[in-house]
Amino acid sequence: MDNPTLAKPYVIGLDMGGTNSVFGIVDQRGNIVAQTAISTKAYPDINDYVAAAVTALQPIIEEVGGIEKIKAMGIGAPNGNYYNGTIEYAANLVWEGVVPIGKLFQEALGIPCRVTNDANAAALGEMTYGVARGMKNFIMITLGTGVGSGIVVDGKVVYGCDGFAGELGHAIYDRSPEARQCGCGRKGCLETYTSATGVARTARLLLEQSTAPSPLRDLDPEKITSYDVFLAAEKGDQLAKDIFEYTGSILGKACANYALFSSPEAFVFFGGLTKAGHYIMDPIEKAYNEEILNIYKGKAKILVSSLKGSEAAVLGASALGWED
Repeated sequence: MDNPTLAKPYVIGLDMGGTNSVFGIVDQRGNIVAQTAISTKAYPDINDYVAAAVTALQPIIEEVGGIEKIKAMGIGAPNGNYYNGTIEYAANLVWEGVVPIGKLFQEALGIPCRVTNDANAAALGEMTYGVARGMKNFIMITLGTGVGSGIVVDGKVVYGCDGFAGELGHAIYDRSPEARQCGCGRKGCLETYTSATGVARTARLLLEQSTAPSPLRDLDPEKITSYDVFLAAEKGDQLAKDIFEYTGSILGKACANYALFSSPEAFVFFGGLTKAGHYIMDPIEKAYNEEILNIYKGKAKILVSSLKGSEAAVLGASALGWED
């Protein structure tokens, strides 16, 4: 993939979170050759944030030979809009309304800058550097505090008419009166059941409904995390295993529905919850195979991201920079 004669052999990737922003300079092989970070929330004025970012970037840009060696910059951000280069009404960022983040960085650095949301960035990173390299049709599912997704069809991320296509975590799973409240304002969204937060909610519910012994009973119910459930499962706790079985089954069924609109080669799962390994992945695959329409059977692989969690978001954002 590397071309040693390429005049601009690097791109910048920015993983923008509500607390911190991590910048990486990335080569064509997906190596992060230099990295820096600033606090996102420390700059309530967007212009101050961009100025601080540029100041932090200067030393690592010089490390690789100056800005003339940088092809472009890619930004993965909450509510990032690829079409407009904007961040729009992101609830967990300090800036309100529509922020022209792409234009601001482009003017400050003098290089092209592209923006997308975090899950789409993850899909791009996987397609450029990871387990989906060479695939043209796949669906990325990110399992973190929420459930995000990036849909790739014919080698391109699906953005829809407004830049916000692919919010599969907000597909309604449960329409009963008891459906879980979602942060988006609706009830019963997939992410309320299958995110890391959803796993913790399921744990509390099953602990209330069951009298079965479990090491989870030794914890404050309000502080239980998906990692606690994993540790209990590793100790052989059946209740913890049941929690992952329940979660994975819901995800597998959801993916069987999602396969209908794009017939993907694979579903690629990324995020902290995938560290539960076979406890979560086996139920996903089992439910998917049971629910999938016959014409799609045996076609899609169920995969886990091959990118390191600590680097994946920066790599995903950087993949935007290689686009022509």
